[in-house]
Amino acid sequence: MSANQLLIGPFKQAITLSGLKSKGPIKDEEIHRIDHAGILVENGVIQQVADFENLAKSVKQIHEIQGSHVCIPGLVDSHTHICFGGTRARDYAARNNGKTYLEIAKEGGGIWDTVGKTRATTEEELVKNTIERANRHLNEGVTTIEVKSGYGLSVDEELKMLRAIRKASASTSSDLISTCLAAHILPKDFDGDHKTYLDHISTALFPILQKEQLANRIDAFIEEEAFSSKISTEYFQKAKKLGFDITVHADQFSVGGSEVAVNVGAVSADHLEASGVREIELLAKSDTIATALPGASMGLGVTFTPGRKILDAGGSLAIASDWNPGSAPMGDLLMQAAVLGSYEKLSNAEVLSGLTFRAAAALRLSDRGKLETGMKADLAIFETDHYNEIFYHQGKLKPSMVFKDGKLAFRS
Repeated sequence: MSANQLLIGPFKQAITLSGLKSKGPIKDEEIHRIDHAGILVENGVIQQVADFENLAKSVKQIHEIQGSHVCIPGLVDSHTHICFGGTRARDYAARNNGKTYLEIAKEGGGIWDTVGKTRATTEEELVKNTIERANRHLNEGVTTIEVKSGYGLSVDEELKMLRAIRKASASTSSDLISTCLAAHILPKDFDGDHKTYLDHISTALFPILQKEQLANRIDAFIEEEAFSSKISTEYFQKAKKLGFDITVHADQFSVGGSEVAVNVGAVSADHLEASGVREIELLAKSDTIATALPGASMGLGVTFTPGRKILDAGGSLAIASDWNPGSAPMGDLLMQAAVLGSYEKLSNAEVLSGLTFRAAAALRLSDRGKLETGMKADLAIFETDHYNEIFYHQGKLKPSMVFKDGKLAFRS
């Protein structure tokens, strides 16, 4: 054994998720677990998951876990907006007073409200805010976090956001994966129509993203108050030619976005609260991952993504928080996923898969999401006897320890 190897354990259960398929339904009986397990780590990578006592015989460095604990892979949140300035508590109150999301936006609230507040926030303040939110997520077991721009809506302000995300990533143990969402809505101060704006972004912003390596993912919001399917498709095609991955805000209030996502070969289509039979079938037959955002459903008081139907049709379902200042301010991924599971009748295996390796696939990351040899040693550790307890408590049972790349990053 190498002197650099570290054994972490013992665990009452290690939920490896080995052998689970990337698409379609999963029964709880299919979950692979190892009892009285140890996880052998070297240079941040899992070398072996096996019986703790057997591994301990030949390892010098041991991080011993006292008491009864369950270990699962670190969670992956594949859709967030945690880089922003200000608050939208007024929007939340207005929604609960009977106004719709679209009505609030037309009255000066909504996304444009956050754009103004984010533009007024310095890059240094955005870095600080993003680090604080990422660290809270990390302490709740989320070790990989996608972070979108989209509250800048000009070349300079989008760059400010994406540079802030990169700086924040260097100052938190979490992995932050940036996505350019300059196609969030048409900025009110842009002199031109929707197509002219997207042409401007693709011409003026995309080359800088590549030169500074700020993001390799492009997103757009396809909706009535945002961008149409036609001009979004043209925008995505330009991005794909340059080598960017595509993800889509799709079918949140009306359909059309998921079809665009499938047609352009997007990695994921996110939201999908409005998706019907046709959209579900399109997604299920494609390689595009359907991403449910239960936090947005809870924040807006609307129906959940039809996760059960997507899985039964043969699709792949990821679950993300959509943590943002407007429609999903809570940001508690574990709680939201547990609630989605209750409403959509998802097995614990399906929920856990949607938070780990299926969510990682929505970011094109194949090196995390399972406790297997060669995977990142990202671990969320819960003080309990059985993994079922994690979702049973609907988010109230939080990790007592979190390891990132084999290093202790949080301990309660």
